[in-house]
Amino acid sequence: MKEYNITVSKTNNPAILKFETNHFLTKGKNYEFKNIDEAKSSPLAQQLFHLPFIKTVYVSGNFIGLERFDIVEWDDVKDEVAQQLVEYLNAGEPVIHDERPVQQVAVTVYAEVTPNPSVMKFVANKAIVPRAFEFKNIDEAQNSELAKQLFHFPFVKEIFIDLNYISVGKYDMAEWEDITLELREFIRDYLAAGKSVVSEEAVQRSTQKENSATPETLDLDDTSQQIVDILEEYVKPAVASDGGNILFQSYESDSRTVSVILQGACSGCPSSTFTLKNGIETMLKNMMGDKVNEVVAING
Repeated sequence: MKEYNITVSKTNNPAILKFETNHFLTKGKNYEFKNIDEAKSSPLAQQLFHLPFIKTVYVSGNFIGLERFDIVEWDDVKDEVAQQLVEYLNAGEPVIHDERPVQQVAVTVYAEVTPNPSVMKFVANKAIVPRAFEFKNIDEAQNSELAKQLFHFPFVKEIFIDLNYISVGKYDMAEWEDITLELREFIRDYLAAGKSVVSEEAVQRSTQKENSATPETLDLDDTSQQIVDILEEYVKPAVASDGGNILFQSYESDSRTVSVILQGACSGCPSSTFTLKNGIETMLKNMMGDKVNEVVAING
């Protein structure tokens, strides 16, 4: 029988604590229970709701997240809760009743650093989305179950998904060496369960939006079209390899200024200004002569 240990971790929300275990509790699924009635499928969550200060129970991967009411402070009760969890798990009691075996898909995921120290790129050995999607918060992620579940990790700040990779931006509260393995295994298990990353409806809407806003239908001037072509052919592949994306925004002929949108790992990256000025700007100047004076970026 497995022997469970519990490590208590703070989150960016003072009302929520993470009780991390040394073994996985669920496989490829996240659970959120707001009250004891919602927790019928989880004997563990039901037991936790018998504690009068428990407001919400999250069960995901190898941790249990607990949100408290304001009637207590975590410092006064966290040790008692941790001990209760250890005793429950080591007694072999069930965590979730409806954890059914799922058809597993052969998939591997590896983590890759990016030029942005706040972003890690998780690369799969298969295509997971047909086009790019960016989510700045959980409200924006309603059409992506994977992104929504990733936002339940308290250290996840934003998510960018494209083709065969997921770029995860973190808050400074966590170090990559402490969370990379947990995120990689969670993403791998999610993909291996054969679940969709982004809903079909969202993909269709994104495709329709892109088709209605292609350079051909935007009636771009010749210079703008040249810039779009250069970005697509020379810049986008390099940016994608760093876990990001670049989009053409506008060209001002009077000031000869090109505006672009940076997404994913490129958004907010400390080195993005250097890349923009010494890479993209230099390339456009060399290829387009005096038509381009400056490139400015808007973080997506």
